Amino acid sequence: MPETPISRVIIDPEICNGKPIIRGKRITVQTILEFLSAGDTEEEILYQYPSLEKEDITACLQFAVALMSRNYTIRTLIPLQNAA
Repeated sequence: MPETPISRVIIDPEICNGKPIIRGKRITVQTILEFLSAGDTEEEILYQYPSLEKEDITACLQFAVALMSRNYTIRTLIPLQNAA
């Protein structure tokens, strides 16, 4: 089965407290997304993390898109009246 970019993202409860990481490295998807949202280029990120490949950054973006394509329900807690 051919590798897809998103298959580079794994979740292992033993690494980085179970946060999504790239190819078993201790580099979280969140870290890469934060660099991108701060305006860093792919080239700058690859310079900072030489063990990464361009496809890893693409995988992070695809992972974020996959999460956002789901439906979410927000539930709010209603404060209890006269709780004591």
